[in-house]
Order: sequence, then C-alpha cells, then structure tokens
Amino acid sequence: MKYIPSPRRALLSPAPLLALFLLAAGVFCPAQNTTAPASNNATDVSVYPQSSDLLPGKGPMQTWSDFPKLWARRHAEWRQTAAADMGAVVFLGDSITQGWASMAKDFPNLHVANRGIGGDTTRGVLYRMQADVVELSPEAIVLLIGTNDIGLGADPEDVADNIREILRELKKSNPKMPIIVCRVMPRSDRNLHAEEKIKKLNSILDAIVAADPQFISCDTWSIYADANGDCSKDEFPDLLHPNAIGYAKWAAALNPLFAKLNLEKEKTHNGP
Repeated sequence: MKYIPSPRRALLSPAPLLALFLLAAGVFCPAQNTTAPASNNATDVSVYPQSSDLLPGKGPMQTWSDFPKLWARRHAEWRQTAAADMGAVVFLGDSITQGWASMAKDFPNLHVANRGIGGDTTRGVLYRMQADVVELSPEAIVLLIGTNDIGLGADPEDVADNIREILRELKKSNPKMPIIVCRVMPRSDRNLHAEEKIKKLNSILDAIVAADPQFISCDTWSIYADANGDCSKDEFPDLLHPNAIGYAKWAAALNPLFAKLNLEKEKTHNGP
C-alpha cells in the first residue's frame, strides 16, 4: 500500500519552520540600495569619502592630497559654531567662499555663516549639504561652486546638472528660502584656458535661475572678466582667488540683492 503523508506531517516539515525562525530573528534582510543619495542625510559628514562611488552627482571628485584634512578641520570648526549659525544667510562654496575672512564685517547688518571648503566641488556640496547647510535652517543661501570641477576637467553640463540638484534639494528643504546663485568667476591660473567652459556653465546656470523665482542670479563673472574672459591680477593675485578688492566687488554685487530681499536688518543676537 502506497504511503501518503498526512497534512499535519507536511505542515510540521522543519524547513518552513526554520525559515520562519530565521526571518523572525532578522537573519533574512532585504537587499540594500547602494546608490549614493542626492544628498547625505547623516548628521556626521566630517570624513571625506575615499571613493567616488560614495559621492552623489557626476564628474571628478577632489583628489588634492590635503583636502580630506581641510574637510575634517572645517567640520570641527563648524561643530563649535553650529548654534550661533542657526538662521543665518549661509554662504556655500569652495575656497573662494572660505577665504572671505572679512565676510561678517562686510555685511554688518546680516547674520552670516561661511560654509566654504577650499577645494570643494559640486559633488562635495551635494554630499554635505544636508548636515552643513539645511540643518541650520538658513534665512537665505549664497551659492558659488563649480570652478574646481572645471579645474579637474569636468564637463560643464555635468557641473550644471549637479548644481541643478543642489538647488532642487535646497528648494525642497524650504520652498520660500531665497537662493542667490553666483556665476562662476573667471580664472586664468595654470594655463587652463577655462574661459569657454566657464562661460558655457554660466549660460546654463542663467537658464536654471531664470526658470524659478526662488533663485536669484548674482553676476560674478562680468564684474571681473576682461574681453578675453580672464581675471586681473589686481583683483585675483594668483589668478584664481580674489583679494580684498575682489571681495569688495562681490559684496557690492550682493548688497542690492540683499536689500531687495529685505535681509539686511539690525542684529539683535550675538551671532557673527
């Protein structure tokens, strides 16, 4: 007589029971998405990623050997000033922003926070933007980024796509926050002959800004560039970074925008 297993014995088969036990114990886990996010939502971005795969966006990553040390140092500084920087007009960018040592003095009626890192790129900004900028609940943003991407050989369209994503994330964080987008400044260092790439990038940025009333353009190209698209040593001694004269021009370009946005007011806090 052929043996037919009973339904009860089939239900008591050990394989399904083992699977249920392992699932309850958390052994079976769904596959994780390893694609880098548009922005890093972690609260600690103080260590610069060692792999380009960990950075969002397109194009080259910064490979300057001292960059990770500077990145860590800037974040250590910002941990000390985070409370005071809440609600500030945040200047976001690279060494041109970081080097504006007189920023607070140049805008006496603004609460400003300098979130520039020398050597940073659009991909670096995308990675750190949530922790370094959005969590400050800024009153407004002044963005200048992209020259290091160009210096590393990036395609202007890729740089523009990264900036478009930066703006999208900032807009998502606060749809009413004014975002001033500065044109990439001219540079004439290292015989890069980058003027055509920068002009192309700025042209794309102009179109992005014009399409959204939340974005405001600041012309930080034509106030410096000569007929050949070069900057002057009188304003950029190393042909890349502005001096006091160059920063004064940038401040003069920003002041009417701040006034129109009604951002300038007497300080009533102990911030910078």
